[in-house]
Amino acid sequence: MAATTETRGYTATKDDLLTRLRRIEGQVGGIQRMVEDDRYCIDVLTQIGAVQAALDKVALGLLDDHARHCVLGGPATKQDERTEELMSAVGRLMRRG
Repeated sequence: MAATTETRGYTATKDDLLTRLRRIEGQVGGIQRMVEDDRYCIDVLTQIGAVQAALDKVALGLLDDHARHCVLGGPATKQDERTEELMSAVGRLMRRG
């Protein structure tokens, strides 16, 4: 029996998504080094803000891909369920902080 991989909304942009996530990973490593080097608090906070903005951009892209591929492009019988999932995810993202 062959394993089938379900296509995700981000499949078409997966390479770009992984590149962005690796860049963010590098930024987080940079923040760690800043703390290890006792850098000025505001400079560290500025970099944290940049990472949060980058993660927000990734999240918005995933939300857009999900809405287009999984909700609108998905089976009509699952659109209500997937719309509720999407809105829950948006709510969780907006409540952070």
